[in-house]
Amino acid sequence: MKKTLALAWLMLAAATTHAAPAAPRLGVQLWSVKDEIRQDFKGTLAKIGQLGFQGVEFAGEFGPYKDDPGGLKAFLDGQGLRCAGAHLGFDALADARFEATTAFYKTLGCTNLIIAMDKRGASTAGSAAMSKELTALAARLAGKGMRIGYHNHAEEFAGKVGETPWDVIARGTPAAAILQQDVGWTTYAGKDPAAYVRRYPGRTVSTHYKAKFAAGTSGTPIIGQDRTDWAGLTRAVRQEGGTDWIIIEQEEYPNGMGQLEAVAASLKGLQAVLATLPAQ
Repeated sequence: MKKTLALAWLMLAAATTHAAPAAPRLGVQLWSVKDEIRQDFKGTLAKIGQLGFQGVEFAGEFGPYKDDPGGLKAFLDGQGLRCAGAHLGFDALADARFEATTAFYKTLGCTNLIIAMDKRGASTAGSAAMSKELTALAARLAGKGMRIGYHNHAEEFAGKVGETPWDVIARGTPAAAILQQDVGWTTYAGKDPAAYVRRYPGRTVSTHYKAKFAAGTSGTPIIGQDRTDWAGLTRAVRQEGGTDWIIIEQEEYPNGMGQLEAVAASLKGLQAVLATLPAQ
């Protein structure tokens, strides 16, 4: 038992030296197209590939492949897509479901398992308790070549910089645990997403690019049509974030746009930003 645990921690330590590719790949969180993907799973994924995305992050919807991860991987391969990660809850990684869950995602080629949200993240005390669970899962998943991560909403960024629940989670988990910052919610909470990438270097293995406005402000929630410093953020994730995946997430669909249409508009806005930055 001790040897097994020691090996898991050795693998976990090795994961902290994980090197990001020359330029982060572009993915989309499938919650962005939750209605369209339920109506036409294969067709929607095919269109996502045609837009130029390199990967998708799952959020519990697998269409006709819910019991066939091998078939799903083959379908993704056919669209030129990879699994950038998956959002799930702690319940999916409870003892009774751990092996089945990890086997499904391992077959799918998914190594980043991200806790989408947890009510404990709304307080520092709750985040401290949750961090212990994340740490235990990080060690357990390391033995399978996988990583645990956590995704924020506005609540995790409440309070003073350095004293937020997000800071508690960052300090209370190992370096191999992914801090998947949702920059839309970070800015909504009044914090600087690029500063937080730099505050915890190497931890932003994947990040959600989302245009979102704080209450009382106005604008269009499409990347490039908002006020976020996307160029500055992209420099931060490239230089210090250790970022493999930039994942567009769209939760608002302005001006009567369809879900995939809004995703395409945000991708176009991001591509315009990337074109202004030096090649990496």
